[in-house]
Amino acid sequence: MKDQKMQSKEFHPQATAHELKSRLNNGEPALTIIDIRSPEDFRQRRILGAITMPMENLMQSSEFSFDYNRDIYVYGASEEDTATAANYLRQAGFGRVAELKGGIDAFQEIGGSVEGIATNEDAPSPDNYNVVSRLNQFAKEKAIEKSMS
Repeated sequence: MKDQKMQSKEFHPQATAHELKSRLNNGEPALTIIDIRSPEDFRQRRILGAITMPMENLMQSSEFSFDYNRDIYVYGASEEDTATAANYLRQAGFGRVAELKGGIDAFQEIGGSVEGIATNEDAPSPDNYNVVSRLNQFAKEKAIEKSMS
């Protein structure tokens, strides 16, 4: 019961980058982000906090690695790969699995935090330290997310 209370009320099996970014920005607990791309792609660029689990390992390791009650967001090299992985996890008994539509590209495009050796390591802009700017940006993102519902 406790795990259910910690989960997001609005969980969609086809999640947008805005939905995931909003959850991460709000510090919502009980979620896992799985990158099913190749280890090299993962090293190059990944969503901050994502774990790597290429498709061939997903089949073998998912039941030992993840809590069945946890919200899981999956992204891969293509929408087809993402859907295949998400469907496998659902069939394995994971109840809250979301396919991240547009993958890492969509997430980075909206300003989601990414890391890896291919990411731009520039210093944060002054707005990153300005509370008013951050709140204004958050309000804009919430408005976009709401309009997509």
